[in-house]
Amino acid sequence: MHIDRAKAGKYERILLRDSYRVDGKNRHHTILNLTHWPKDDLAALELALKHKRDLHALVRPEGGRMGLRQGAPVGAVHLVRRVAERLGIADALGADRQGRLALWQVIARVVGQGSRLSAVRLAGHHADGLLTELGAFDEDSLYRNLDWLCANQAALEDSLFHSGHREGKPGLYLYDVTSSYFEGTENELAAFGYNRDKKSGKPQIVVGLLCDGDGSPVSIEVFRGNTVDVKTVGAQIAKLSGRFGGAGITLVGDRGMIKRPQMDELREAGMHYITAITRAQVERLLRDGDLQMDLFDEKVSEVITDSGGRYVCRRNPRRAEEAAAARRGKAGRVEAMAAKLNQRLADHPGARPATALAKLEALIKRLKTDGWMSARIESGMVAAESDASKLEELSILDGCYALKTDLPPETADKETIHARYKDLSMVEWAFRTSKTVELEMRPIYLRDGNRTRGHALVVMLAYKIVRELADRWKSLDLTVTEGLARLESLCVTDVTIDGGVSFSIVPEPSGPVRRLFDLAGVDIPKIVPNAAAQKGKADTKTKLQNRRKSA
Repeated sequence: MHIDRAKAGKYERILLRDSYRVDGKNRHHTILNLTHWPKDDLAALELALKHKRDLHALVRPEGGRMGLRQGAPVGAVHLVRRVAERLGIADALGADRQGRLALWQVIARVVGQGSRLSAVRLAGHHADGLLTELGAFDEDSLYRNLDWLCANQAALEDSLFHSGHREGKPGLYLYDVTSSYFEGTENELAAFGYNRDKKSGKPQIVVGLLCDGDGSPVSIEVFRGNTVDVKTVGAQIAKLSGRFGGAGITLVGDRGMIKRPQMDELREAGMHYITAITRAQVERLLRDGDLQMDLFDEKVSEVITDSGGRYVCRRNPRRAEEAAAARRGKAGRVEAMAAKLNQRLADHPGARPATALAKLEALIKRLKTDGWMSARIESGMVAAESDASKLEELSILDGCYALKTDLPPETADKETIHARYKDLSMVEWAFRTSKTVELEMRPIYLRDGNRTRGHALVVMLAYKIVRELADRWKSLDLTVTEGLARLESLCVTDVTIDGGVSFSIVPEPSGPVRRLFDLAGVDIPKIVPNAAAQKGKADTKTKLQNRRKSA
């Protein structure tokens, strides 16, 4: 059996034929007309026929036409893409080029974090069908894609919301805010405000995250860095009224976020609230007799005041001990400073006690212990003392907190109110995940306000994937970051013919890698079509070598 070619001008006839002899004469039998076969299929058949009696010669280290070599990593990117498809993220973003670029930004945020520049570099050495579909792109393509994400954010969030809540809209939503700082001062939304990252002297943005009752993100919004928490709530009420819920739902907000104006706005929209009141508000209610100290116990209790306010109270003994330990630690620092200053006064007769006193008082003020600690000069030395009565007065509310809600008892009992408020910890976990090592929202290297909003949306979508993986891999003794790093070890094997890559296969993974795929509910691919075709297409305009030379 062989391939028979014949040319007549521009026309070439290609046949698969079988040759044999009859009565000493050569005879030919045409099996198949291959003239219109694709070139790749024809080349593969021709190669197989040529080496049909010596197949091992194809992969011999020397002299063989076919070779095997390690290709690009495929495990992490493939798994994250499949999870994104299962969660509806890929469908919400769409199948056009902008939607696919956005999907790559989300995948890159989960797998590699970093900037748009690093997302392009990541594409340059990973294998996945998505990258082959995208073709050539650079960091400018991804910056423009952030503009597209911002312009389409509401539609994307709505699509995700409806795909994830087909059985009915949630009756409860969780809302909290955080801040993220900037390197530089040129961002349109950057401003100085209350910095939760403890990065003094850096401008920031304020980020509000709205989640459903299960802690799954629904919407993210970026505000100027000097926006106070309560000023962000109105926008969430508008979303809940028009897009996500409507009348009858309950919004859970952190301490001091839902105040009287926000309560009135929620009531006008036909919604309810659960929030915590501040320590000052608790003290005022105690003075007015609306609350009593015996309500604050390890067991949840509640009271409905004459004015109609419903309060759920509890005392957390663990938090109380933490507060007491913190005070003891601060007192120890003050006493250690006093001993150090007194040693200096003893060793240096010219040292002034008044100067030492000023330093000790400054420390007391800095540690915020001036409400129960004081310093004085005694016999030429400094001394610090605590006021036991003031300390007892301050510590009486240690570990105590009170929740306020307008939900009637027949709708939700006190235990339910307490449990729903504690669910805010899921939003806090989302912020910790999004801002630190797993997703690295901060610091933000952007100037344009719309692109900053697009960046925040990418982080929110990436968090949905990380949250899913954390749940799927909870039986394993590793973090999501560690799991993804382990998946990076799964690389394609490029099959080369005459030195050029023809196709890429995925080898059998190790046991731990297969376990990650199985728990994530993702099939391991067998072949990655044209894995090498992406090489060189995703490339940065800014080269590290040039940046290093100019540094």
